[in-house]
Amino acid sequence: MERVICLVIGYVFGLFQTAYFYGKAHGIDIRQHGSGNSGTTNALRVLGTKAGLIVFAGDCLKCILAVVVARLLFGESHADMIYLLCLYTGAGAVLGHNFPFYMGFKGGKGIAATAGMILSFHPYFIVMGVIAFFGAFLLTHYVSLGSLLVYAGFMIEMVICGQLGVFGEMTQAQLWEMYAVAALLTIMAYWKHRENIVRLAKGEERKTYLFKKNKVD
Repeated sequence: MERVICLVIGYVFGLFQTAYFYGKAHGIDIRQHGSGNSGTTNALRVLGTKAGLIVFAGDCLKCILAVVVARLLFGESHADMIYLLCLYTGAGAVLGHNFPFYMGFKGGKGIAATAGMILSFHPYFIVMGVIAFFGAFLLTHYVSLGSLLVYAGFMIEMVICGQLGVFGEMTQAQLWEMYAVAALLTIMAYWKHRENIVRLAKGEERKTYLFKKNKVD
């Protein structure tokens, strides 16, 4: 039951579509411009760097707040499995961001929300996430490549940290469950980026820049 509650908490927080609301405040529907996604990268390309940073912060924060609520609710009563419950909460936030019911289940790709999940999950994951994303992005200017590397690193580090006992007194069954949830999130992220992967393989992926004008379709 706690798992379902955490998924619902995350989903509700994830429904706050920062890019959509920011776009509406500036007179546009972000889904009708650029890639059509309601996420950070499209906001950056369509509305500029300031918009991209605000959208990233908003989407990141909604996941962090959801995890904080889960910790407040279950931190003491379920201390042995709090990391698993936090992961379910983060997964719910990513699902809410990617598939908001009031927008016809068409949202973003969940990377900024995932960043919030990583920031609130465990300090070890922050370093990995920053290095994986910004290392790839600053070298190539491919947001998609950085995002995919973040998820690959997240999955690998989840298993390594779990087997090394970083998550405390969790049972092996709970650890396997946590790996399964992380794997499903990773598969979903790669599926959402399937077109980007094809373009990367062909050398046709669009580059994104923070401090210069980006080309918009």
